[in-house]
Amino acid sequence: MSKPKVAFFDFTSCEGCQLNKLNFENDLLDMLKLVDIVEFREAMDNRADEYDIAFIEGSISSPTCVERIHDIRRRTKILVALGQCAVSGGINAMKNDQPSEWVRETVYGEDKYLFPSLPAMPVSAVVKVDYEIRGCPMSPPEYLHVLKSLLLGRKPELKDYAVCVECKLKENECVLDKGMFCLGPVTRAGCEAICPSFGQYCTGCRGPVSDLNKDGAVNMLKAHGFSEAEAIKRMKMFNTNDLEKTISWGAK
Repeated sequence: MSKPKVAFFDFTSCEGCQLNKLNFENDLLDMLKLVDIVEFREAMDNRADEYDIAFIEGSISSPTCVERIHDIRRRTKILVALGQCAVSGGINAMKNDQPSEWVRETVYGEDKYLFPSLPAMPVSAVVKVDYEIRGCPMSPPEYLHVLKSLLLGRKPELKDYAVCVECKLKENECVLDKGMFCLGPVTRAGCEAICPSFGQYCTGCRGPVSDLNKDGAVNMLKAHGFSEAEAIKRMKMFNTNDLEKTISWGAK
């Protein structure tokens, strides 16, 4: 029986999510026993015509990206958005707050006409996405869970509650109570609260929970001593596309 054909593709991103998979020292060999990796630019030169599972890293930010993602979608059975750039546009989407011509001129100068550009979009804005693995970079435990579930023919169970829940389970001291900024109360779990567990604050890199209370989020941060402008600025770093639909940006 042939193994499932798996491919990895990168769009507008730092490619950190793809490189992160090469750090699975304890799981990589077992993974290779179960799948046939047929395309992965970071690690091999092979190409294939069809895939059972395609993992997509990066946001869609140019006409070429649109053409390419449609081509991949046609050739794969299951498409998984990998990392926050692919899931929501990620940090790349911060450019969407600025005039597109200004962004192009700032980046490319007089050569800006050689580089057609679009607002940074999640993959799901262009093609159907079957599953999403969040984070910047993506969370290794969640990636392994999704991959194993798909290989077993099961639907992955992805979390949609706050990182605070994982902090409580780990008995972490709340970093907000230490006077640090933290987006754990409004960010989706699934990372095992890795940042607060090591004394850092949650940057919101996994995106907001689906039932985000926009006013409550800002008010919570204001109650901990942060201005509304600071709260919104930090919330937007990874989540401009997610939040601009639900938050009024008239910061004071």
